[in-house]
Amino acid sequence: MMKSSELVKPFEIPKAPFFGSKTIEGVSIKALLPYLNENMLFQLHWGFKKVGVSTEEKKAWIKENIRPTYNRMIKMCEEQKIITPKAVYGFWKCASEGDSVVLFDERGKIEVGRFSFPRQQKDDGLCIADFFHDVASNERDVVGLQVVTVGSRASEVEKQLMENDQYQDYLFLHGLAVELAEAMAEYVHKRIRSDLGFANKDADDIKKMIKQGYQGCRYSFGYPACPNISDQRLLLGLLRADRIGIKILENDMLEPEQSTSAFIAHHPQAKYFNV
Repeated sequence: MMKSSELVKPFEIPKAPFFGSKTIEGVSIKALLPYLNENMLFQLHWGFKKVGVSTEEKKAWIKENIRPTYNRMIKMCEEQKIITPKAVYGFWKCASEGDSVVLFDERGKIEVGRFSFPRQQKDDGLCIADFFHDVASNERDVVGLQVVTVGSRASEVEKQLMENDQYQDYLFLHGLAVELAEAMAEYVHKRIRSDLGFANKDADDIKKMIKQGYQGCRYSFGYPACPNISDQRLLLGLLRADRIGIKILENDMLEPEQSTSAFIAHHPQAKYFNV
């Protein structure tokens, strides 16, 4: 694992096309399917597994046994408007201060928010704050924030399926909605990289791209490097996420259920790491 002192500094700060936030609506399910992690959907959520066979045999097995269900559920979601992807994303001027990332107004003078992160408990351990220019620098860095949802109707239909004893379709829909929310998060992160001018560095193969085949990193609250899910309150407030119907509950979970937020570092060496 990389050490804090091994990070490239100073590094180029990309130019944000705007500061503040904007909404994304009207994204079709078909636009998200290239970003969908089918392995997670088929194996983890739907419980379909085929081991001890060749790649070609597995593809044929998926085509025969899983694709019909997949196509049926996609068609149902489209026809009944079960999935309504929406997002808010934006950019803020920022700087690191110790183990915190401080967000500023557009002039880079007034603090508007602060996120504090844990540091690896070892010599020269990493912290997310290390991926940003120090507050003592003459330059302000830039950070991206995003929150996405597939809407509340998915949960409503899931409840109806349970009440009607349609447990298998409940399982299929729930897993699909979860992974479509993740696909929407990838879709929006791609937009952020494009806005910042380095989406051309993405892996050509989209399957490799969604396995972090791009510059920077999208950190979701709850992961080891940013464990404090209550920080989503600040993130949602900065983004004004209520514009697309997202709110945070007393237990710090997002509503609608199939929603996810993220704090985005553009540093070329930013990746996931454990604390």
